[in-house]
Amino acid sequence: MKLTKLLLSIKQTYQTRNFSQFPKRRVVVTGLGVVSPLGTGTKFAWNNLLKGRCGIVALESEEYSRLPCRVAGVIPIQEDNEVGKALSRANLKSMAPATCLALLATSEALSDAKWCPDSDVDKENTGVALGMGMIDLKDVCDTNEALKLGYNKVSPFFVPRILPNMAAGHISIKYGFRGPNHSVSTACATGAHSVGDAFRFIRNGDANVMVCGGAESCISPLAIAGFCRLRALSTSFNNEPTKSSRPFDKKRDGFVMGEGAAVLILEEYEHALQRNAKMYAEILGYGLSGDASHITTPREDGSGAVLSMTRAIRDSNIRNDQITYINAHATSTPIGDGIESTAIKALFKEHSLKINISSTKGAHGHLLGAAGNLEAVFTILACYYGILPPTLNLDDPVDDLYYVLESKKWLADKRIALKNSFGFGGTNASLCIAQIS
Repeated sequence: MKLTKLLLSIKQTYQTRNFSQFPKRRVVVTGLGVVSPLGTGTKFAWNNLLKGRCGIVALESEEYSRLPCRVAGVIPIQEDNEVGKALSRANLKSMAPATCLALLATSEALSDAKWCPDSDVDKENTGVALGMGMIDLKDVCDTNEALKLGYNKVSPFFVPRILPNMAAGHISIKYGFRGPNHSVSTACATGAHSVGDAFRFIRNGDANVMVCGGAESCISPLAIAGFCRLRALSTSFNNEPTKSSRPFDKKRDGFVMGEGAAVLILEEYEHALQRNAKMYAEILGYGLSGDASHITTPREDGSGAVLSMTRAIRDSNIRNDQITYINAHATSTPIGDGIESTAIKALFKEHSLKINISSTKGAHGHLLGAAGNLEAVFTILACYYGILPPTLNLDDPVDDLYYVLESKKWLADKRIALKNSFGFGGTNASLCIAQIS
């Protein structure tokens, strides 16, 4: 009954509100960059995803041996590869690992977009919106130990390393971008909120180009222990790491932490058209909401998710039945996945059975503050190539929704998707992403 009243209230709100006062500049995606457990480089990670590969591995270090969860989505690192160079000792002296990964993903995204402005005007109209969900707890612990040895042992770069906005700051400084310099930290919705905020900056005329996304690198014994104490992590598949993240499956028992960065270049449509830029997809709309319910658990009726999805669809000026794919937040937790499917059914009703649904977290784990943006990249590529990514380890679905189990062609008159992201504290974000037309 409460959910029915909520949907009626949303309808009445949008019928009475005048949106003609807001500018509606079109926003497209012209560049992508990825550093993930599935690999470094957008095409490489995308191809691994479509092949059903998994980047989740066992945490074999002795310091993890007594923890209930001993698996994670770890980025493959070698001293001579791009990630190894990015995480060099020289870089880590002044930057957090997540910032190093963000810079690496940004380099790929800008190169992909062929956007390297020289003029002051272009730099002033290019901004950055990039955040992270958690600081590196290991850095805090190590610095605390250093302080015990003496004040002078504390690095002068300690505070800049742990500030969540410093990835955005370093990107702005490196490339001279003087548009909006913005950072989001909304737990596991960070990446989606960053993309959505960047979308609004362009649509509202604050910038012509935005570098946006999220980065996360906080896998450590303390972080794993903390999430274990919350009973949030998977603990039943330590001997089968690739089976541990299983969104929407009845055997799911918690999420798997992942690390990485994904960066998108968003651009005003006419600006991209004038410079003949490649356009992957269009961001149609953005919706936000709060559950106002619990610090970790969404509302049982899914009303928070219903609100964010509804607002994204309304912002896009499309009908519910035009959505044919949802890239779900589904992290593989017993409660959260079920609530998201409840929300999808409540909002889309009979059309929900015609929507393709997948969660790529089975392949790369849950990247926390870099989850929504990485998964937005995969949603954008699905729109661009017309191929839907699979949900790994979904052997026994929780319900009768249409889950994508293997990569398949996306058949639709126009490919339009929703990307959901939800975070602790009851913060929700939904992006509406579409094939260019």
